[in-house]
Amino acid sequence: MKRREFIRVAGAGAVGLSAAGGITTLLQGCAAPSVKADLSRRLILLGIDGLDPFLLTRYMDEGVLPNFKKLTSNAEFMPLGTSIPPQSPTAWSNVIAGAGPGVHGIFDFIHRDPATLTPLFSLTETEPPDKNITLGNLVIPLWGGGVTNLRSGPTFWLPLEEAGVPCTIFKIPANFPPTKCKSRTISGLGTPDVTGSYGSFQYYTDDPDIGTEGVTGGVIYKVRIFGNTMSSYLEGPANNFRKDGETTRVKLTVYRDPDEKVAKIAVGGRELILKEGEWSDWIRVSFDMLGPITKVHGICRLYMKQVHPNFSLYVTPINIDPADPAIPICTPGSYGKDLNDVTDGFYTQGFPEDTKALSHGVFSDEEFITQAHLVLDERERLLEYELDRFDEGLLFFYFSSIDQGTHMLWRCMDSEHPLYDPNAPPEVKDGLKNLYAAMDGALGKVLAKVDDRTTLMVMSDHGFAPFAREFNTNTWLAQNGFLAAETLEEDEGDGYFAGVDWRKTQAYAVGLNSVYVNRRGREPDGTVSPADADKLLDDIISKLKQTRDPENGRAVVGHVFKPSKVFEGPFANNAQTPDLIIGFNRGYRTSDGSALGSFVPEAVRTRTDKWAGDHCIDPVGVPGTFIANREVVVGKPNLKDIAPTVLAEFGLEPPGDMTGRALLKKR
Repeated sequence: MKRREFIRVAGAGAVGLSAAGGITTLLQGCAAPSVKADLSRRLILLGIDGLDPFLLTRYMDEGVLPNFKKLTSNAEFMPLGTSIPPQSPTAWSNVIAGAGPGVHGIFDFIHRDPATLTPLFSLTETEPPDKNITLGNLVIPLWGGGVTNLRSGPTFWLPLEEAGVPCTIFKIPANFPPTKCKSRTISGLGTPDVTGSYGSFQYYTDDPDIGTEGVTGGVIYKVRIFGNTMSSYLEGPANNFRKDGETTRVKLTVYRDPDEKVAKIAVGGRELILKEGEWSDWIRVSFDMLGPITKVHGICRLYMKQVHPNFSLYVTPINIDPADPAIPICTPGSYGKDLNDVTDGFYTQGFPEDTKALSHGVFSDEEFITQAHLVLDERERLLEYELDRFDEGLLFFYFSSIDQGTHMLWRCMDSEHPLYDPNAPPEVKDGLKNLYAAMDGALGKVLAKVDDRTTLMVMSDHGFAPFAREFNTNTWLAQNGFLAAETLEEDEGDGYFAGVDWRKTQAYAVGLNSVYVNRRGREPDGTVSPADADKLLDDIISKLKQTRDPENGRAVVGHVFKPSKVFEGPFANNAQTPDLIIGFNRGYRTSDGSALGSFVPEAVRTRTDKWAGDHCIDPVGVPGTFIANREVVVGKPNLKDIAPTVLAEFGLEPPGDMTGRALLKKR
C-alpha cells in the first residue's frame, strides 16, 4: 500500500457507512461516585495544544502576553510531564483516562494489525455492514458496520455526569466518535472530513510550476480556462451505496473577469464573488448518495489565491456540516446546531489548520498564518458563546492553533534551523509569537469569567522542539542487520515495506516512535522466538543510543522505553503494543516515510518539509504547561493527573483504573 493512499483512504468508509445508519462508539465504564458532587464549585479547563512553557515564558518576558503574565503572577505555573510517547493521540488519551497507554491502548498515530502488518489509524476503526442487498449497481446496507472509538479506559466526564455535574467538553482530542453521554460534547482530533480523511484540501490551478505528484492531505487539479471560464467539480465521499464506490461530486464553475482580479463562483446552488486574496464565508454543499433520499452534507470555505495571470483557487477540506452531520460528532445531536447558529459554520475536522497546503506550496507562509488566525478567531467566538452561558459545572475548551502553528512556523523564528530564512518579512518571523498573542486575547476572555468560586486550569499536552534532522528508523534497522530490505534506494512514500524479506527480518518500525519485534507466533512470518526477544530488544536499544549523526556527531536518541516495563494495564504487553518506544533527542524525529514502512539510503538526513517543529521525541525534552489559580500540592505534575484533579474539584474519587493524582490543595 502506498503511503499517500493510506493517508487518503484509511478512514474513507466512515461517512458512507454512517449514511447507511451504522455508527458505534465504545462506552467506557466508570465507577459510581463514592460521595455526592460538590455543585457549589465550577471549573474551567483550557486545553491549549502544544503550549510550550519555555516559549510562553519568553513571550511573557517580551511583554506580548499580558493576560498570561497576569495569570502566572498570581497562580501556579510549571512544566507538565507529558506522555510516552509525546504524541497528541497518546497525550490526550492520558488526559481523558487519567492513566497511560497501558490502560487506554493508544500508543501512536499509527498502529499495525499484527496478523497482517496492515497500518491502522490508532483512534478509530471502520467496519463494513454485516448484511447488504444488491439492486443492480446499488448496494443497500441492512445492518451492522460503523465507526468505533478505539480509546479504552475511563472517561473523566462520565463520573461527573453521573454525579449530576453539568459538563461541556469542546473538541477534546481522541474522542471521535464521541463517547455516549448526556453532557454537551463535540469531537476533536480524529474527526474526519466528509471524505473520511483527516483533512483533504482541493486546489484548482493552471500554474505550470505547481506539481501534482506526491501530494498528501489534499488534491491538486490542473485545470484549463476557456473563455475565462473554469468548469470542474468538488469531490465528496465515496458512494458506498454503489458497487464501484464512485466518488460523489458537486459542480464547480468559476467565471473570471477578463480584466479585473475578481471572479464569480457557482457551487452548491450558490453564487459568490471573490477578489484575489479573499476568503469566502462557509458554503454548504450536499452530495447525493441515493439521489434525494440520502445525502451527505458538508461545508467548505474558498480562497481565491490568484485570478490573473494564472488562476488558483483553494477549497478547504469539506468539513462535516455541524448543523446536519453525516456521522455523529456531538452529544446530544442538537449541540452541533447550537454551535453552528453562533458562527454559521465552523471547522469540525480534528486539526483545521492546513499544514499540508503550506508543505506542498499551495499556501505561502503569509497565507498559512492568515488561515491559522481565521481558525483561532472562529474558535474564540465559540469560546465566548460557551463562557456567556457557563454558570456551573465543568467547561473544557480546546485550541489547536498553537500546536499546528509551531509545527509550521518554528523554522521562521529559529535562526539555527536549516530552513530559517533571514530575509523573511517580519510578519512571518513573528508569526508564531503573534499566534501566542492572539491566544493571550482568548485567555483574557476566560479571566473575565473567573470569580472566587471558579477554579481555572490551563494546560497543554506537550511542548516543542526543532525538527531539523529526520531519522529513517527502518533504514537504520536495515543498516544494522535487524531488517532485511532488498534495496534502500530513494522510494520514500512509494511502498509499505516494499522489498522486505520477512523471513530474515528481526524488527521493523511503524508509526512515529514505535518499533516491533518480528515475533514468531504473532507476526505472519515471525522469526524471533519469545525467549530471544528481550535480548534482541536490548541489542537494539544499545545500538540506538550509540547512533551519532554523521553531520555533527550528536547522539540521535535519548531514552528508549520498553512498554512492558513502563506501563501497567491490559495494553501494557499485548499483541498490539509496540516492543520499543524511541525517545529522540532535540532536533530529531522519525521521517514521514519511515512511519509507513519506506526507506531512503541515509538513516539521518536534513529535514526539507516546512513542518519543521515537533514534539514526538524524548518526553523529557518537551514537557507541557500547567497553570492553576489554586495551590498545587503534588510535585512533578503529569498529564495523567488532570482527570483525578478535575474529579477532586467536585469532591469525587477517581475510578480505580485512573493512576493519576489530584494536584490541587483541598478546599
